[in-house]
Amino acid sequence: MNRRDFVVGTGALVGASAISANVLAKSAATDAAHGNAFQLNYAPHHGHFEHSAGKDIVDQIRFAAEQGFKAWEFNGLPNVPVAEQIRIGKALAKHDMQMGVYVSGMAKNFWSTKPVFSGNDQGARDAFLSLVKSQVEAAKRVNAKWTTVVPGFVDPRMPMGFQTANIIELLHRVCDIFEKHDLTMVLEPLNTRVNHPDIFLTSVDQAYALCTAVNRLQCKILFDIYHEQIQSGNIINTIDAAWDHTAYFQVGDNPGRNEPTTGEINYKNIFAHIHKKGFDGIVGMEHGKSRTGLAGEKALIEAYKKTDPV
Repeated sequence: MNRRDFVVGTGALVGASAISANVLAKSAATDAAHGNAFQLNYAPHHGHFEHSAGKDIVDQIRFAAEQGFKAWEFNGLPNVPVAEQIRIGKALAKHDMQMGVYVSGMAKNFWSTKPVFSGNDQGARDAFLSLVKSQVEAAKRVNAKWTTVVPGFVDPRMPMGFQTANIIELLHRVCDIFEKHDLTMVLEPLNTRVNHPDIFLTSVDQAYALCTAVNRLQCKILFDIYHEQIQSGNIINTIDAAWDHTAYFQVGDNPGRNEPTTGEINYKNIFAHIHKKGFDGIVGMEHGKSRTGLAGEKALIEAYKKTDPV
C-alpha cells in the first residue's frame, strides 16, 4: 500500500489522518473480499480449481478469490467467444481481481509451424502484427494491462545481430499498437534445453537488451522463473539486474513445472526477495499440479501459503 504524509500545518495533519483511514478501510475491505489474502498477487489459471469449483471459469475465479488470490491469468483469452470474455471481465471486477497476461500474436499453429519473425520475411512480421492488433479488444473486455509476446523462432541462416535488429523493429511496431490502448507487452524468454528448442528469445538478459534497445514503456520483461532456472539459473541476481525492465513474473518449479515446493527452486526466498524490493505486480501461476484431483488443488493452495512472504 502506498502512503503519503502531509505535514504542513494542523489542517494538513487532519487531512492525512482522514486519507489514511480511508486507504486502510479500503485495504481491509479488499482483503476481506479475498479471504486470507496473500502478500503477492498470485494469478491462478483456468483448470487449477476445477475439482473444487467446477468446470465453469467464473466459478473458478470466485473460488480463487475466496482462497485469497487477487489476480487471474488466461493465456488463451483471445480464442474464446466474445460473450465468454465479457463474463470473465465481469467476474474479475465483481471479485476485485486483476487480469494478468494473455498471449498476443500467437496463431493456433504457432508451435507446429515455428514462425520466424527475425528473418527476411516481412510478410510474417506483418501477419503477426495484424493478429496482435485484432486481439486488443479482448484485452479491453477483461481490463487487461499486460500481454505476453513471444517473438518467434530463430532463422539458422542469418547472423543473430541482423535477427535482433529485425526483432527490435518489430517490437517498436507492437509498441505503436499498444500505446493507444494502455497495454504493455511483456517479452517472455523460453528455455531451449527442455521445452522450446529453436526459439528466438531464450534468456532474461537477452530480453533486457531488447527492452533497452526499444526503450519504450510498452516493452517490458515477463520473468518466467521456471524457464530462467533451466536456461541460466542465478535467479535472484538476475532479478536484481533486470529489475528496471521487469513488469511481470511467472512461476513453475523444476523439474516438472508444478507448484512451488515440488522441485529445486527456493520460491520462499525468491518471493520474499521480490516482495522486499516492492514488487506489486502479478505473479502468474503458469504451471501444473503435482497431484491430481481435489488433493492436488489443496496442495497447490498450501504451497503458496508456505512460500508467500510473511
